[in-house]
Amino acid sequence: MSSTVGGSGSSEPSGVKKTSKRPKYSKFTQQELPACKPILTPRWVILTFLVAGVVFIPLGVICLFASQGVVEIVYRYDTDCVPPSSRNNMVAYIQGEGDKICNRTLTVTKPMKHPVYVYYQLENFYQNHRRYVKSRNDAQLRSPSEERDVKTCAPEDNVGGEPIVPCGLVAWSLFNDTYSFSRNSQQLPVNKKDISWKSDREHKFGKNVFPKNFQTGAPIGGGTLNISKPLSEQEDLIVWMRTAALPTFRKLYGKIETDLHAGDTITVLLQNNYNTYSFNGQKKLVLSTTSWLGGRNDFLGIAYLTVGSICLFLAVTFAVLYLVKPRQLGDPSYLSWNRSAGGLQ
Repeated sequence: MSSTVGGSGSSEPSGVKKTSKRPKYSKFTQQELPACKPILTPRWVILTFLVAGVVFIPLGVICLFASQGVVEIVYRYDTDCVPPSSRNNMVAYIQGEGDKICNRTLTVTKPMKHPVYVYYQLENFYQNHRRYVKSRNDAQLRSPSEERDVKTCAPEDNVGGEPIVPCGLVAWSLFNDTYSFSRNSQQLPVNKKDISWKSDREHKFGKNVFPKNFQTGAPIGGGTLNISKPLSEQEDLIVWMRTAALPTFRKLYGKIETDLHAGDTITVLLQNNYNTYSFNGQKKLVLSTTSWLGGRNDFLGIAYLTVGSICLFLAVTFAVLYLVKPRQLGDPSYLSWNRSAGGLQ
């Protein structure tokens, strides 16, 4: 009787399928896929480091030469373009009425072949701040049907109940200093066409989206826009809206499509409108040529030289150790359980 009860209690109902959490067998789940398992012999390690060093060091030298071949003129003007009588309160000066124009002279030290790129450089400006970056609506920039979707643009979202186009702090703080150049009393035109990314003009800014209510409320943050031109043609805005990752950055203002010769004197008419004084920022005007590698940037060349030198040093060090104190590959005497307290067995 007891055996019958015990037997029936341990049995499972008929027709119930037993489930298992074990995965279905495959070479992937059982880690049986073919794999490359190289044996790092001393010769292979030394050869790998040697090849890396021999390749990286010449690449670093080439990159440094290309970077040094770029000619740059950098001029900081945020303090120089403020009258001495107003330098004790530069915030009040920049927020005051009236034109803030100053003339400055730059001397070309080396020949600069066209195109000569004109940049403005800002320092201590955190375009990567979370609230700043999120204060925009990319859908509104592309389509007129989205112009009332300004919920992500606060505080620059509406004026008198009407939406701002383009909305948000990024557009509101548009850089508005201007530069004009002349050489020997002859004007140097600045080409401002195609200074933005083609993909931005064609896909991120609409050809039928026009500015509305922009910079009509107080306070005004920066530049204004032409209400008769679509956003896809307002390239200063497009360049500015591609936010920078670091607090010091350059943005393209235009291109001078004329060669500049060594010894040339360039007269610059600056209109100092942008307020960087409230946050202790700096403004610089940059004239620069380019090389096949781009603008001046020594980092890539220094990185190649550093890595190549380390690899070459390790190759020489390992080669010396291998020659002075060679070791048989797979020698079991080096295993921890084959070592005695006084040394190797």
